[in-house]
Amino acid sequence: MENTSANELAHRLLGHCLAGTPWPESLIDRLIEPEASRALFSIVVERLADLFEPRLCGVYAELFAEAIARTTDLHAPHLTARYARVSRPRKLDRNPGEVRHIFVLSRVTLGADVAITSVVLDAAKRLFPVSEIYYAGTRKGWELFAGDTRIKHLPVAYSRGGTFTERLSAWPDLRSALSLPHSIVIDPDSRLTQLGLLPVCPEEDYYFFESRSFGGNGDESLSDLTKRWVRETFGIAGSRAYLQPDEQISRGPDITVSLGVGENPAKRLPDPFEEELLRLLAKHGRILIDRGAGGEEAERVDRAVQAVGGNIDTWDGSFAGFAARIAASKLYVGYDSAGGHVAAACGVPMIAIFAGAASPRMLHRWTPSGPGRVDLIPVEKPDVRAVLERVNAILRGHP
Repeated sequence: MENTSANELAHRLLGHCLAGTPWPESLIDRLIEPEASRALFSIVVERLADLFEPRLCGVYAELFAEAIARTTDLHAPHLTARYARVSRPRKLDRNPGEVRHIFVLSRVTLGADVAITSVVLDAAKRLFPVSEIYYAGTRKGWELFAGDTRIKHLPVAYSRGGTFTERLSAWPDLRSALSLPHSIVIDPDSRLTQLGLLPVCPEEDYYFFESRSFGGNGDESLSDLTKRWVRETFGIAGSRAYLQPDEQISRGPDITVSLGVGENPAKRLPDPFEEELLRLLAKHGRILIDRGAGGEEAERVDRAVQAVGGNIDTWDGSFAGFAARIAASKLYVGYDSAGGHVAAACGVPMIAIFAGAASPRMLHRWTPSGPGRVDLIPVEKPDVRAVLERVNAILRGHP
């Protein structure tokens, strides 16, 4: 297999996982090597998660427990046995007044932190009115809640683009920080624990939301499923997705736009879609479009803005700053990305263009859910003209 590419190896391993057949251990050995880690996560791990099939959760646990055991002092059978226990939903079994610290783990991606993690944070604030509540994650994610005085920050360095061992490197320090007496850890299926596999505290203090299997074969969104889970686990009804960045503005642009795709090109529509989309939107008001973190996304935005001309401003600041502007805008438009979940949480009407779904259930799970109007455009075939016509029809129906 020495001449076989990492992508080919990853697809081979994925095939075994989907078929339910034993995989050669040599595949794991090759795919946890630094140069192959990206393929392991993007092709195998993300696909198993995005299908939202309950049976694949056990397959993932077995596979990744083996991988973790190769680079740590943890044992695969112990990890899978623990995973089976913590995956079973259980109710809070202690007096909330006895809990001094609540650690809520970040989902790592910004959209998931709004759609899922924020619901957990909101429930924690309601159930534990005097306890210290920590968001454990990167500063970029915490900035979405930095204006909320109830939420403290436990910094955790995690690189989504790192090697396999780099992604595990935060675990020892995280375990040390979270193992405090009179504390609980709420894990909303976080990549910080590699989806519940890495132990970070005593098991009796750990509450795990298995978001990939919870809800079974239903079509509820992840945000709605999280609300159900916190109600069943903590007895808290009425929790909601929210964000509270430091910056609050009273008046924003007419339309906010994000063309980010989270390094997944399947979410994009081919050129000249983005240019034509901006040209269409510019007829309905002043646009503010996010340039993202730079690189390829910023280049795409710059080309489209330059082609369209006036009535468009670009945003180069933090995502939290852009989120504040989404909240103050009249309409949000974008691909499946963090901005859509921000708009949903803030009740801002949106047009969500959803391409590249790995399964119909993925589309349902990640559809933004909130108090505002959501016009979803599922894209099975990248028909630029048909999607633009659909956007135009929706815009005619907006006030």
